[in-house]
Amino acid sequence: MKIKKLEAICNLNTVKDGRGGIFTFLPNDPLVEFSFVFIKKNKIRGNHYHPEFDEYFLITNGEGVLVSKDSKYEKEESLFISKGNCFYIPKGTPHVFYAISDINAVAMLTKKWNDCNPPIVHENLGMGKGDLGDPDYEQIK
Repeated sequence: MKIKKLEAICNLNTVKDGRGGIFTFLPNDPLVEFSFVFIKKNKIRGNHYHPEFDEYFLITNGEGVLVSKDSKYEKEESLFISKGNCFYIPKGTPHVFYAISDINAVAMLTKKWNDCNPPIVHENLGMGKGDLGDPDYEQIK
């Protein structure tokens, strides 16, 4: 699977002092844009790939499944996602998020969305419809 779960590094001093903890993720490339993302329970976000940037996705609340498939002939691969998980999605990797509960997340990009042409390319991964890149999406018709 091209999508990777990033492991956090913890500065143990931030735990030992009794105030909580600080957990750090290290991206491969500089991040230039980030967005706060909401996905409602039993809904999807995705069904696309990004041709011009890598995406990092940090879950701040909720649970779901991240699905990827490199082509329509390959079996999909999935990862369970939950609070505190961070995922690296390389450019060109089709993906879709399915929310088991309401999900809040931060999406971080290695290129500004508005500098891309196009920022997303729709690809239905079989988890349902509901992406603005989906030509069958009701709001586009």
